[in-house]
Amino acid sequence: MSAQFFSSLADNALLVAAIELLKSSGAPAWQVPALAPMFALFYVLLAPLVGAFADAWPKGQVMFFSNSIKFVGCLLMLFGGHPLLAYAVVGLGAAAYSPAKYGILTELLPPSQLVKANGWIEGLTVASIVLGVVLGGQLIGPHVAPMLVSLGEPLLNTPSEAAIAVIALLYVVAAIVNLYVPLTGTKPRPMGHSLTTLVTDFWRCNRLLWQDKLGQISLATTTLFWGVSGNLRVIVFAWAAAALGYTTSQASTLAGVVVLGTAVGAVAASIWMRLDQAVKVIPLGVLMGVLLVGLNFIDNVWVAAPFLVLLGLLGGYLVVPMNALLQHRGHNLMGAGRSIAVQNFNEQACILALGALYTLMARLGFSAYVAIGILGALVAATMWAIGRLHRYNLHTHPDEVARLLRIARSDCDCH
Repeated sequence: MSAQFFSSLADNALLVAAIELLKSSGAPAWQVPALAPMFALFYVLLAPLVGAFADAWPKGQVMFFSNSIKFVGCLLMLFGGHPLLAYAVVGLGAAAYSPAKYGILTELLPPSQLVKANGWIEGLTVASIVLGVVLGGQLIGPHVAPMLVSLGEPLLNTPSEAAIAVIALLYVVAAIVNLYVPLTGTKPRPMGHSLTTLVTDFWRCNRLLWQDKLGQISLATTTLFWGVSGNLRVIVFAWAAAALGYTTSQASTLAGVVVLGTAVGAVAASIWMRLDQAVKVIPLGVLMGVLLVGLNFIDNVWVAAPFLVLLGLLGGYLVVPMNALLQHRGHNLMGAGRSIAVQNFNEQACILALGALYTLMARLGFSAYVAIGILGALVAATMWAIGRLHRYNLHTHPDEVARLLRIARSDCDCH
């Protein structure tokens, strides 16, 4: 949990620093929304490899190696590499990190504890996002940045460079913590001897999850949630500038408010939700989409802040039980690392697709209001369709769905 917190803290602080670096260097406006899909790029390209890699080695070693890649990406940005390229390298490290950080839960804990464990991991991840975005905003802000620049002369000449140097130290802290991640005693699964074998195995696992009557519901939900939220963190900066006249530093605090609500929702779900009740949260997704569209009608920060907290709270309460259900089905069908890799592939492909759409809209001159309206409508319509699919499964495959729910319930009860 500590390793995940510090690594994610650095990732999100670096996002704010990268946004400021692009703005201060006069980069085209479309490059800012391109940060999210660039981060997601290697999640998609390397999905067949990272899950098998996470299952073939102790999870702590995988996390240390992956965090080291993030550190290299941070240094690349610091020493003149293009922010989009450097953030893609950080995304490469994150892609390798994710199957290990989630896969270790199913190796350490019984199914009855997965919702609670996911609540803690998601809660801490969300807290790190909040603090990371706020930290990044403060590091480039008018109070901290001049002091950092004065300390770092002549190597650090701008607020964004000074911020990136501090963030690099956070990756070092995360790497040190990675060394203390315990061995779980789980027997490693061989990666396979050829790329063809790995790709074939990955698509088999992907097909298994999408064909599973509960797996497909949870996978579709988490894919949509993370696809939208991954881009919403960037869109909030543009919305805050348009609706409230905020700078990057000011908008970072407001962006963190969304994730604060998500943390509260994640903790609440870990307390009140059971694994076999996860599908009951689907209507909250429709409500989230409607509320997201409503953001376009707010131009006062005192209304926006609680509204964003509520939006985040619904998201946290939605995603934690769905994430736990997906891990449970994936662990039973193919193993933890491969399951998380399939999940990451689908979620990051959604981030990539929606990020490309938003980047295109920005390049064409569309406002943040249009982007938020489209995302909100997409969330509401898709979650309604997912609810319809679950009801269809209940009607056409009642015995299979009931059996899977009994497995989830019995796994909780017997532990």
